[in-house]
Amino acid sequence: MSLDRLAPAVFVLLWSTGWVVAKYASLHSEPFTFLSIRYALSAAAFLALCLAVRARWPKSRATALRAIYSGFFLHGFYLAGLWWAIANGVPAGISGIIAALQPLLTAMAAPFLIGERLQQAQKLGLALGFIGIAIAISPKLLDPATADLTHAALPLAINLVAMASVTYGTLYQKKHLQSGDLRTIATLQYIGALILTLPLSLIFEHQHFDGAAQAYGALIWSVFGLSMGGVGLLLHLIRRGQVSRAASLIYLMPPTVALEAFIAFGEPLTLPLIVGTVVVVTGVYFTNRRAVSEHRPVEV
Repeated sequence: MSLDRLAPAVFVLLWSTGWVVAKYASLHSEPFTFLSIRYALSAAAFLALCLAVRARWPKSRATALRAIYSGFFLHGFYLAGLWWAIANGVPAGISGIIAALQPLLTAMAAPFLIGERLQQAQKLGLALGFIGIAIAISPKLLDPATADLTHAALPLAINLVAMASVTYGTLYQKKHLQSGDLRTIATLQYIGALILTLPLSLIFEHQHFDGAAQAYGALIWSVFGLSMGGVGLLLHLIRRGQVSRAASLIYLMPPTVALEAFIAFGEPLTLPLIVGTVVVVTGVYFTNRRAVSEHRPVEV
């Protein structure tokens, strides 16, 4: 089977492992510290790639600053919130379902930020998406073992804020970064993310990274499997004009994450989780079926 046929499915499988890696890394490092190391190495790796292939850098300082600014939201606030939420008790499977809200939130914000109007099917999709999330997370919020509801609600709320961040970043990139070499833009975006997460690590954490083989394994996979491999496949898909095929497979991400979390950590595949996943995926389909190629996937 050719790479053109395999690339979209491989991309989704790579992307989905980001939630499992986030939980795995939380066992060995504080989230902001881990992300700061990851962003520094990812920026260095992309810089080396750009120099090797002589990629074109933005011609104006304004474009470069826009790329850095977009990195605050596409990678910085987004992953900082998501990884903190997972490190503070949000199951990877539920976080993966919440991630499916990103295209829904993008569709909801588009009328205000870029003037796109919602169709009736899209409004139905938005409603289904939020209903599905409510079903999926209801056991987490209503579990009698969770005596302090705020303790469960705060990480979930931070996870949702992370989705709002990447939604804004996606729309900002769509509006201001339509042209240019994606490799140099990615380099600048990781620099922007590092500018955000490094101070968070220095202020709120003790820069704990235990140096275990598992910690380095998670770091290597995050940099080369996710940051480099995921973006590399995305570049291939764009070059081959197959972005729409990749976007259609992204709807399989929530059940893929839930299954991977079940295998890796024994997170239960509960009935609310399964039903919520189906409802969210249905909502995303209705919201995006007219223009699935307009939303860039987000790697974790």
